[in-house]
Amino acid sequence: MSDQTGHDSPVAPAAPAMPAAPAVPAVPAQPAERQGLGALTQELGLLYGGDYNPEQWPRQTWVEDMALMQAAGVNLVTVGVFSWAQLEPSPGERCFDWLDEVLDLAHAHGIAVDLATPTASPPPWMGHRFPETLPVDADGVRLAYGSRNQFSPSSQVYRTFARQITADLVARYASHPAVRMWHVGNEYGQVCHSEESAAAFRDWLRERYTSLDGLNAAWGTTFWSQRYDAWEEIIPPRRAPYLINPTQLLDFARFTSDALRSLFREQRDIIRAVDPVRPVTTNFMGFFPLVDYWSWAGDLDVIADDAYPDPQDHAAAPTAALTQDLMRSLGGGAPWMLMEQAVSAVNWRSHNVPKAPARMRLESLQAVAHGADAICFFQWRASRAGAERFHSAMLPHAGADTAVHRGVVRLGTDLRALADVVGQRSSAQVALLFDWSSWWAAEAQARPTDRLSVLAQLRAWHRPLWDRGVAVDLARPGDDLSGYDLVLAPNLYLLDDDDAGNLREYVRSGGALALGPFSAVVTPDGHLRPGRFPVQLADVLGTSGEEWIPLADGAPLARGRDGTWLAEDSQVRDFAERLRLEGGYALATFAAGAPHDLAGAPAVVGHGYGSGQTWYVGALLPDAATDALLTQVLRERGVRTALGTPVPATPLGVEMVRRGAVTFLLNHSDSPVTVALGDATSTDLLTQRDHSGTVVVPALDALALTERSP
Repeated sequence: MSDQTGHDSPVAPAAPAMPAAPAVPAVPAQPAERQGLGALTQELGLLYGGDYNPEQWPRQTWVEDMALMQAAGVNLVTVGVFSWAQLEPSPGERCFDWLDEVLDLAHAHGIAVDLATPTASPPPWMGHRFPETLPVDADGVRLAYGSRNQFSPSSQVYRTFARQITADLVARYASHPAVRMWHVGNEYGQVCHSEESAAAFRDWLRERYTSLDGLNAAWGTTFWSQRYDAWEEIIPPRRAPYLINPTQLLDFARFTSDALRSLFREQRDIIRAVDPVRPVTTNFMGFFPLVDYWSWAGDLDVIADDAYPDPQDHAAAPTAALTQDLMRSLGGGAPWMLMEQAVSAVNWRSHNVPKAPARMRLESLQAVAHGADAICFFQWRASRAGAERFHSAMLPHAGADTAVHRGVVRLGTDLRALADVVGQRSSAQVALLFDWSSWWAAEAQARPTDRLSVLAQLRAWHRPLWDRGVAVDLARPGDDLSGYDLVLAPNLYLLDDDDAGNLREYVRSGGALALGPFSAVVTPDGHLRPGRFPVQLADVLGTSGEEWIPLADGAPLARGRDGTWLAEDSQVRDFAERLRLEGGYALATFAAGAPHDLAGAPAVVGHGYGSGQTWYVGALLPDAATDALLTQVLRERGVRTALGTPVPATPLGVEMVRRGAVTFLLNHSDSPVTVALGDATSTDLLTQRDHSGTVVVPALDALALTERSP
């Protein structure tokens, strides 16, 4: 059975025509602070569940699923993400009966639904009848349907169909009691270089630059005879004989993020016009290179993330913590949602090593410690067919009597025991700066070296804090930084004047800033700043530079003033800057034998500016030197651990995170670790055992300690 929903200008298979757009009601005025997860978590506690794709299974399986979900403690499922072909089998046709039944079953079993618009994966009929909806790559090849994500964000035909299905979905289910949240699309990250995208890119550029003269100036088109005389001459970056204009690349990255944001907003606004109460979200993907999540964050009611750390990656735990801190920071500290993770193995790596149930549990508790109020997986029941049939699930192919599913049930019990952390926030003394435009610009073609990775530097500077239980917020250089005792900026290649002024004032007023190499190099247009770098901040940092020097064989370092932090055999790897002191003092210099006449030149510079302090790292330091320097800086600034103790000189051996009144101790290693707690007695919420003095955290295990009242 199907429900037929008519639209203006119905699509005829023999003569495809662009469907008429549905009328979209005006969006009502929104409250000053929209509802996040609070209403749901106050009722249900920490949210637990995952993607549910019932259309892949016969109806008799649905009842079994609901009972098993209840037994596992599941209280939230995401439904409909990839259901477009089931909901709209042919253009304009609607088939909602099966979804009615699924939502009714979920409600009857006390399971809330995060209902998705199915727009991430258009049905084959759309690509077949409307090939202009398909994306075009940089080689000019139009990609085919038969996978997922096969749409161009700028396609007006695709957008119209997406608005239609969204409008009909929300009209039917906005008042359904099972629907407690809305999920728009899925993992936005599509890029298109088609002619329709070119036209949209030109519109975006007109709004940004107003005139061709403005664009030509911003893009520096006097170089290589690239001046544009008409808007129609401008195209997206496509395959070319040689290097492409770096500002064109930067602007196309900005445009792509904005085009996807516009797509999300269209569907979100249709939902909000009918349902102004329930939260709307979509799933981010950590430090994803194609979308500027800072610019998106204010458009979501709940920040959500998909995370798939590699079990073989020894740095998976600190990398996950950094990403989780980003998600918490994107939402201004509010609780966020781990929308997707793997229970065991994934299907898309070349060698899919599974996670043990203990590691799955530990990674989930880590997310809670870093502010997540929802722990979800892809997916509930493992698929028997399709490209993800070897992807793990909460209910594996072998059924409920399995180690994987028993781990799922155990985690459900653990999450119910953590009711005290629901809605709680974290506080941090340290901010770590990160900016998407700067990342895009820093890793464009034709730079001094490709060994300066923005994310690698970010992770290297974050690791000493993670090792020592120091809380971190992610921030942008233009944010209000006055509440932080220390600001770390591993790389700010692109820094505009206002943001530089913000950093200057932060330091002048008593703040402390550590800045990494290859920073403050270019303008927002990607043009090099003339003069000695970092031009905008040289007086603040007490140093200036004249040359960037990629190194063939490294360069030895020597201790400077207060240089006991530096090991005597330290060497810079890959990259150095030729600096001179401009009022600052050298914490490390290049030693005798350094290449390129660097011997004696400063490598790390400290300086007092106003009431504050700065450190400039003019080289790509080895990890041990980065660790030692930042540990000294943390101790000088009086930064404290999650237990309120001074920062130790060596790593703690466990991850230590404080959220509200609960301190999490997470042991990611294969050996037990003893942690000193002090004299107060604390209760582990997960076991209800009391601890004082010292506590042993078993391998791949966690404690969630709350101090007991005397």
